[in-house]
Amino acid sequence: MPHIKKVVTIGGGTGTFTLLSGLKKYPVDLTAVISMADDGGSTGRLRDEFGVLPPGDLRQGLVALSDDGSMMRKLFNHRYEKGDLAGHSFGNIFISTLEQVTGSLDKALDVASNILNIRGRVMPVTLTKVKLITELKNGKMIEGEDMLGNYQLVSRFGIKRIYLKPKAKPNPKALQAIKEADVIVIGPGDLYTTMIPNLLVVGSAIAKSKAKKIFVANLMNKHGHTDDFSINDYIQTLERVMGKSNVFNTVIYNTKMPNKALLKKYSDEGDPVVVSKPPKKTSYKLAGFPLLASGVAKTSKADKALHSLIRHDSDKLAKAILHS
Repeated sequence: MPHIKKVVTIGGGTGTFTLLSGLKKYPVDLTAVISMADDGGSTGRLRDEFGVLPPGDLRQGLVALSDDGSMMRKLFNHRYEKGDLAGHSFGNIFISTLEQVTGSLDKALDVASNILNIRGRVMPVTLTKVKLITELKNGKMIEGEDMLGNYQLVSRFGIKRIYLKPKAKPNPKALQAIKEADVIVIGPGDLYTTMIPNLLVVGSAIAKSKAKKIFVANLMNKHGHTDDFSINDYIQTLERVMGKSNVFNTVIYNTKMPNKALLKKYSDEGDPVVVSKPPKKTSYKLAGFPLLASGVAKTSKADKALHSLIRHDSDKLAKAILHS
C-alpha cells in the first residue's frame, strides 16, 4: 500500500459513511468534508424548529469514524420510533443541542468528536445556512435538497441551473484541509443532492489542489435523475460545477454485477452505472475492482439512512482507494 498522509473525503450520507468506515482502519489522516444542504427528515425538522445547521450527515460521519463497538456509537445512531421524537435520531438532537449550547457548530463537533473518540475529523463544507435551488430547463424551480431528491423528472427535463441560496462561504477549515490533502476522494453518493452541493462551495479549491483526485463511481444510477449516465457523464457534470476540465486522476468503479434477481428488485430505483472507455482527451484512468457488498444492511424500522439493497463494501472500497 502506497504511503498516504492526508486523505480528504467530499460527500455526505450513506456513501460517505461506507467510505469512512473502511478508511479509518488504515494509518491515514482522515478529514470528511460534509454537505450542508440536507433539509429532509429529522435534519429538516431540526433546521426548521431550531434554526440550526443540518446535523444528519455530520452524525453519520462521526459514527463512521468512531469505535465500532462503543456504546456511544450505538447511542448516536439510535432512532426513536414513537412519540413526538419519532423519526429523530439521538445523535441529530445531540449535535443540534450542542450547537445551541456552545454557540457554534464547529465547537459542537469538537465535543461530539471527543465523546465518540473518532479517528479523523468531520467538518461542514460551510457554516452558512443554505438551501439548494434547482432550475429545470422547463422553467420549474425546485427548492430544497429533499424536494429535488424526491422529484423524479429531473433527467426528463434537464437542469438549467443549480445553486445554493444564499451563496455559501466555504468553511476555512475545509479549505485548509483541501489545500493540505495528498488525496481527495469524491463519491460515492447522489450526484445532485450530495456531490454537487459540496462542489458549489469548494469545487474551485478542489480543482486548484495539487492532491490526487479520485472519483468513486456509484454502483447504480438514480431513476429520474441520472438515467443511463456513464461514468464520463458524472465526471463532466462535476467538472462543469468546478469550472475546470481534467480535474480527476482516477475513477474507481465496481466490476462485480449484482445478481439478476437483485437488479430486478432494484429496477424501480435505477440501473447499474455504465462503464465506458474515457474519451481520449480526459485525464483520468479507470480502476475497476469487485466492490459489491453481500447481504443487506440491518437497521431499525425507523432508520432508512443505511437501507440499500445494492451497496459498496467498505473494506473493499478502502483498499481500492489506497491501492489506486
